[in-house]
Amino acid sequence: MAAKPDIIGAKAITTKGWFKAHQWLILRRLSQLTILAVFLTGPLFGIWIARGNLAFSLTLDTLPLTDPHILLQALISGVTPENQAIIGVFVVLAFYSLVGGRVYCSWVCPVNMVTDAAAWLRQKLSIRGASHMSRSTRYWVLALTLILPVVTGSIVWELFNPVSMMFRGIVYGLGMTWVLIVGIFLFDLLISRNGWCGHLCPVGAFYSLLSYRAPLRVTAANRNACDDCMDCFAVCPEPQVIKPALKGGTKGIGPVILSNQCTNCGRCIDVCAPDVFSYGNRFNNTTKNSGNDVEHNSDSHARAH
Repeated sequence: MAAKPDIIGAKAITTKGWFKAHQWLILRRLSQLTILAVFLTGPLFGIWIARGNLAFSLTLDTLPLTDPHILLQALISGVTPENQAIIGVFVVLAFYSLVGGRVYCSWVCPVNMVTDAAAWLRQKLSIRGASHMSRSTRYWVLALTLILPVVTGSIVWELFNPVSMMFRGIVYGLGMTWVLIVGIFLFDLLISRNGWCGHLCPVGAFYSLLSYRAPLRVTAANRNACDDCMDCFAVCPEPQVIKPALKGGTKGIGPVILSNQCTNCGRCIDVCAPDVFSYGNRFNNTTKNSGNDVEHNSDSHARAH
């Protein structure tokens, strides 16, 4: 059955087939649900694959994983962390420094499923209006999460962190967690497109700081095939990151999306019929100038200026 023309990615579905036009979305959902299941099989069924939650966990009673944002707040509040927590931070920092910090947002965070549902319904209902918050607001919220532990001597953010609240709610009963999750859903649906993840979430802001040098990147390697359908901009939670890589060839900008705000979610890869986008690495960032291949590295270019 042919896809309706008003659906974002309709041409990709027709050209590539439904599965290939949704492959990265499916893998992201499998990742998010698998991580949830790993943490929940213990308290719900007594099968302890991982003990703890995304703040701190011990996998198979061996591998510690610690959220660096949480540990930093703990240190600021005066808590002396245990050795396992410190080891866990280094493991997490090493991982996200390689794949990009905001991979946490698109491949791990369960709240992403809520905000994606709001974005999907928003598109279905053709809701266009939105508040115009600055995307830098999330860094002000991040700063607040680091100031409050100094003032209060406790990790205040954990009282409101929707990720932690979802875990506690699923295990012990959602209770007031429903209010927060529904509030985020309605906020994204009615007030601001990608409002929570794209404008307010301090966790995403923190993890974006780990993305500046990450090798794994989405690249518009086949950007000459772009047909200007704009579907990639429509689905991207951080659409401002696309244009330099997609349209910057005439300015000598390479095709790799180097912005630390890119979540490496693969949405643009899924919806693109001519397969402009793919996963690659930051070092394969070449552009063509007057028919000759010219190496272009935005980091060295920026330093030169």
